[in-house]
Amino acid sequence: MFAGRCGASLRRSCLTTLSSSSSSSTAVPSALHSTGLFARNYASEATAGQVPNEVTVALARTSTLYKTYKPITPGIRHLKRPLNLHLFPGRPLRQLTVPLRKKGGRNNTGRITIRFRGGGHKQRIRLVDFNRHEAGPHDVVRIEYDPGRSAHIALIKSRDTKVDGRDLWKYILAPEGMRAGHVVQSFRHGIPDGLVPGFKDSKDIRGKSLESTSSVGETQTASSASLALGLLRATTIVPGNVLPLRLIPMGTLIHNVSLHPDGRAILVRSAGTFATIVQHEDAGKYTHVRLQSGEIRQVLQDCFATIGKVSNPLWKNRNLGKAGRSRWLGRRPHVRGMAMNRCDHPHGGGRGKSKGNKQPRSVWGWLTKGKRTRKPGPKGPKNSNKMVIRERPRGVEKRTA
Repeated sequence: MFAGRCGASLRRSCLTTLSSSSSSSTAVPSALHSTGLFARNYASEATAGQVPNEVTVALARTSTLYKTYKPITPGIRHLKRPLNLHLFPGRPLRQLTVPLRKKGGRNNTGRITIRFRGGGHKQRIRLVDFNRHEAGPHDVVRIEYDPGRSAHIALIKSRDTKVDGRDLWKYILAPEGMRAGHVVQSFRHGIPDGLVPGFKDSKDIRGKSLESTSSVGETQTASSASLALGLLRATTIVPGNVLPLRLIPMGTLIHNVSLHPDGRAILVRSAGTFATIVQHEDAGKYTHVRLQSGEIRQVLQDCFATIGKVSNPLWKNRNLGKAGRSRWLGRRPHVRGMAMNRCDHPHGGGRGKSKGNKQPRSVWGWLTKGKRTRKPGPKGPKNSNKMVIRERPRGVEKRTA
């Protein structure tokens, strides 16, 4: 009540000041509209050219990273969204989308296999290219929002005049810092001859040997070899470019990692995630990659990855503000086990709030705190995942890391 009275007195004083300073009755509405008192703006974004006054200072709720809202309703009091002013405000390219058919978590027999799903806003799936077979430069047209993933996507256009139709446009995952007007290329099938003078790419030499293109055919010196290698990395190590792992230097941040030379990218695709090249084996077959969880695994050097980290890193700090926004995303309420009957959950039944002195368990009876239900890697069954060199840190190891 006190806050409401203070806000009313502030508005009354501002109106009195504006009305007394105006010389005519027609000047008052224009002044009010210019100050924004009569405009119903739910989001007050901070701009560099805005002149601060008492009203803007009192009602400002926007920071430099997140968009917050004036709490005129309970649903937007805690609402917090990342500021992404570079996103394209229009609709996606329709020929690169398909309608999403929802099943409410049910399988082909009609049984619910994934609980707490259903409803949600109508969506269209963006067909994102996770293969990147087309070589040559592609222009980034715009950065768009994708309702089906946490990261942003980029619409790229090929410069090849012989390409038309659906092959002319592609959607890719947008790395952090990518904007409209940038140029990306795909070197998935290797570096073309003549791109960098003095460099010859081959799967046999694994990019370590630099041969001279002179007519004499003599081996180039160490200085010229290092110069050619530096020119190659300056040309290819660009966020958004696709390269085989054998051509990516150690310590580079990557995403969209494939596990098969002919397959599609399946690892490191969520918003703000990245992997790191740790080591190239001397045998020239595997590369050690540290994933976002801390796990280090071997990946074939002929597999490819995209340079940079995934866009929209502030996505994890968002706040939906109310339960209705979860329903818009297709998430139904998650019911506690203690609120169920004994026949529905191990924690159900009884008198009062009690789970019968049982260890925390899932609805299927699995232990949920501390007990490992899956053992991949060296500590698991034989050859369950022999590509894992070091498992992700857990427990004390994770807290001290």
